[in-house]
Amino acid sequence: MWKVLSIGAALALLLSGVTQAADAVQTAPASPPEASAVSSFSWAGGYVGLHAGYGWGEGDAAAGGASGTIDFDGGRFGGFAGYNVDLGSSVIVGIEGDLGYDWNEREDGTETFGSNIHGAVRGRVGYAVDRALVYAAGGWAATQFSYDDTGVSIDETMNGWTVGAGVDYAINDRIFVRAEYRYNDYGNADVGAVNIDFTQHVVQAGLGLKF
Repeated sequence: MWKVLSIGAALALLLSGVTQAADAVQTAPASPPEASAVSSFSWAGGYVGLHAGYGWGEGDAAAGGASGTIDFDGGRFGGFAGYNVDLGSSVIVGIEGDLGYDWNEREDGTETFGSNIHGAVRGRVGYAVDRALVYAAGGWAATQFSYDDTGVSIDETMNGWTVGAGVDYAINDRIFVRAEYRYNDYGNADVGAVNIDFTQHVVQAGLGLKF
C-alpha cells in the first residue's frame, strides 16, 4: 500500500514539475514588421530635356487704316533646361529656359506670315506627390515673326510673356516625362508696313533627364 502511495506521489511531483516548466517557456515574440520603404526620390536639382507639340497662333494685323486677324498654326520642337529647389512640405520652386522652332505659316495671296524661332525663361512653382510634380510657370517669352512678299522678306523679334501649367512624372530616379499647356502673348511689333499683335496657345509633351 505504502509503495503504491509513494509511486503516486512521485508521479504527482513529476507532473507538477513538467507543468511548471511548460509555463516557463514563453512564446518567441513575432518579428517586428519591416519598416515601410521610404522613397528617396527628390525633384531637387538640375535637368535637361526635349519637347514637341502644336501651337495655335493668332495675329491681329493693322496697316493703312485697315485691320484683320491672321490665324495660323503648326508643329513645334525644342529643348529645355532648368533647376529645382525643394522648399519642404512637397513644395518645389525653380527656373527653366527653353529654345525651339515653330512651323507656323499662313499664306494670303503673295504674302506669307509665320513664326519660327522662339524661346522663354520662366519661374516655376509646383507641388510634388511622390514622383508626380504638378506645376504652374510664367515669365518672359520671345519669338521671331516673319513676313514675305514679292521681293520682300522681313524677320522681326517680338517680346512678351508666357504663362502655363503642366505635370512632370518621373519614370525612374533620372528620367521623367512631361505634359504642358502654355499661353504666349508676344506683344506687338511693326513687321514692314503691318503692325502685328501676336498671341499663341500651345500644348506639348516632353522627355527629361535629371542630374
